[in-house]
Formats: sequence, C-alpha cells, structure tokens
Amino acid sequence: MDSNEVNKLLGGFLGTCFVVFSVGIVSDALFASPAPEKPGFAIEAQEPTEGGGAAAPAAEAKPIADLLATANAEAGAAIFKKCQACHSGEKGGPNKVGPDLWDIVDRPVAEHEGFAYSAGMKDFSKGGAEKWTYDNLNHFITSPKKFVKGTAMGFAGLPKDEDRANVIAYLRTLSDNPKPLPQPGASAEAKPAEGAKPAEGAAPVKPAEGAAPAKPAAPAQ
Repeated sequence: MDSNEVNKLLGGFLGTCFVVFSVGIVSDALFASPAPEKPGFAIEAQEPTEGGGAAAPAAEAKPIADLLATANAEAGAAIFKKCQACHSGEKGGPNKVGPDLWDIVDRPVAEHEGFAYSAGMKDFSKGGAEKWTYDNLNHFITSPKKFVKGTAMGFAGLPKDEDRANVIAYLRTLSDNPKPLPQPGASAEAKPAEGAKPAEGAAPVKPAEGAAPAKPAAPAQ
C-alpha cells in the first residue's frame, strides 16, 4: 500500500471523527434544558393522618328542618318535572321506572304496592320498619346510591340544599293530609321524663331569680 492510499484512509477517518463530534456538539446545543432560576410553582402534598389518607374538613350538613322553613313548593314543582320521566305523583298514579310518589312522606320504604324494589332498597327498608321521613328523603335525594347501597335508582342526586328542600316541600303537598313540618332548631337532646330524679352527682336546680324560697316539707305522719 503506497503512501497516497494511507493518507486517504487517515483523512477519511479524521473527517468521520470531525463530523461525529460536530453532530454531538450541535445536538447538545439544540436539546439542552437548563434548570430555571425560579420554579413556576411548588406542589406541596398534605401529610396523611394516622390510619389513612389526608384528612379533609367535612362540611356540616344543614338540618332539613331549617331548610324546609324557607322552602318553596312551587319551585319544587318545577324541579319535580325532571323526576316525572321515572315517577308519577298523582293519587293512584301508575308505577313507572320508579314507584308512584303520592303520599311519600312517612310512607314505609319499599312498600308501595305493585312495584318491584331492588334488593338494596329492601335491605334498607328493614321489612317496612324504615320510613321516608323528611331526613331520609333529604339524604336520599342528595345522593341515592351513597345513601342506599345497591339501589337501582340511576339519578345522580341534587347537591344544592335549596333545590332539595323545594322538592321535598312539593312532595309534602302530594297528599290528602300533608305531614307536619319538622320544627327548625329543635334540640335533639332527650329531656328527662316528668318526675324522674336527677342523675347522681348532677348540680341542684337553682330557683328562678326573684322566686320565693321553697318551704320545708312537713314531717310525715
């Protein structure tokens, strides 16, 4: 092999190396991604509490008695039109996809004649012992599938308090004898029966201001 051929091979090798290094330098310049001086935003994860995921503050549900105090049955009738695809509301009305809702307030759950209820609704009814109270209606209309596991009702629910209260106020009117409305702000604490003795250790009841002191009882004869 003469010197000319050797020079050609060496020149080709050096030229190839030059092209490869040049491509590498250009690629690094094109696809370089330097770190930003200031991050766009920071993501902070909330530490999980003991026994599960991160705790979120739960919004306290407003009692249905308070909601019904300002409810509008006429507005509820307009919302109920959406329900009429699956429910009738007249006396002696037919069952559709769902049962007739005439006189629904305080009616035993899953006991309407002629309607085939789901297994989940039958379990919830406890053999007819459970009733459609104002409170049960409120929770069920909020989210049927969450309140009654296994119900066949496909309705997603009414998340707005005002809408639910208006619908329930309207359902109350679908009756020959509408049930009394619950008293708003009524205390749930049980009062002691008349004549019952105070619990041991309880503080004695103080007389009302200005009341005359009680006279001592006469000795037993």
